[in-house]
Amino acid sequence: MVTADDVRAVGLALPRAYERMVNRRWKLKVGQIVFTAFSRDETDMGFGFPKAERDGLIESDPETFFLPPPSDLRYQWVCAHLDRLEHDEMRELVIDAWRMCTPKMLHELPEMPVPTAAAWRALDAGEWGELRPLLHPYVRWRDGDLSLRGRTNVLRHLQQVPTPRPPAEVEVRDGQIYRWSR
Repeated sequence: MVTADDVRAVGLALPRAYERMVNRRWKLKVGQIVFTAFSRDETDMGFGFPKAERDGLIESDPETFFLPPPSDLRYQWVCAHLDRLEHDEMRELVIDAWRMCTPKMLHELPEMPVPTAAAWRALDAGEWGELRPLLHPYVRWRDGDLSLRGRTNVLRHLQQVPTPRPPAEVEVRDGQIYRWSR
């Protein structure tokens, strides 16, 4: 059975995502756009979903999925009972909702090896203390023609340049990013 905390764990691990309470309801957002929201009792969630496809989703499992209130029908939004969702299905719905409100360059991060998304999130936020333990001491960093080796050199470089695009490929060793290529 999926809980609101399970949804939070997936949603808040995504780059640029954060949680705010609005009108006594918790919402997961990117910028000002809500991609997932909970009912006040946290037994249901609403999530971004293409309008053109929502009737098909609801018809596929009306015990699980339902339309939002009439005031929200103009949005690309569907609701679900959390206790009826499988964890993998919930993860897919939350990630797809997040993708609807993020730049395309970020869309592959959730599918990359752990801790790639967390590393890019820390890099994007300029949280160097959070990024440091996610990089292997002998990390190999390649971005176009630039090639760096070693965590200290990579961190020094990143602090002096605009945020790079997410990696195209990564290699993880001992739970840390060993190779980052773009």
